[in-house]
Amino acid sequence: MPKFQDLSEYAAAIAPVINAAHVDVHASARRAVTELAEASGVTPGLLADLRFMLPLHPVTRAQLGAIYRYADAAEQDDIQGHLREATLTEDGDGVLRVTEKGLAFIHRLYELHEATTERVWAGHDLPGLAGLAGRVLGRATAERVPGGALELVAPPYEPGGAAPGLVLFNRLAVLRYHRADAHAAAWRAAGLSAAEIVGLADGLLRAVVEADTNVRAGTPYKVLSESEREILYDGLLGLI
Repeated sequence: MPKFQDLSEYAAAIAPVINAAHVDVHASARRAVTELAEASGVTPGLLADLRFMLPLHPVTRAQLGAIYRYADAAEQDDIQGHLREATLTEDGDGVLRVTEKGLAFIHRLYELHEATTERVWAGHDLPGLAGLAGRVLGRATAERVPGGALELVAPPYEPGGAAPGLVLFNRLAVLRYHRADAHAAAWRAAGLSAAEIVGLADGLLRAVVEADTNVRAGTPYKVLSESEREILYDGLLGLI
């Protein structure tokens, strides 16, 4: 592991590693998930995106705005599709709940992701990495920003008996929302809107926002010792 001067440098370095590990599992499972979707007649959409949240509690359209800060009208199309397929229901107050059909799909999705992590991450200390990621996520959850995405998605849904690879995969997925909230807090502190940060070119202001993001995103890693941070970084890097 490279030597990091402080937690902000560590947060900047581990963020793309977490993203890559998460994306690699999705890529490895894509064919199986596509086949499942075709066989069940269900569009993955929000069910796949929010697989770790929907089994635990409902969500409103307004709350989805915190999760999909930079999304366009496509997200609303996803909701309508799920309502047509009867995998989500919506009451008069805009509260969305997963149905039995939707929950069954999520459970099948978990089975596929579990099998995928066991295959592509074989030979790695998945229980150890899942434990470290869980401690970081617990600290992030304790200090989460009210009204942010992490407040909605943490802690993740972890069915009893889930294999450590699946647990790690979903903990990493949810941990990314702490950095997303940190980024949002940083660009708001700089006086920017979501549209403005998306279109912001590289330069001093972008650098200031990213540096502030790393400071905010680094705080949960205080829960780990320096050697544990090294184990987490090197272990996740080894999964890619």
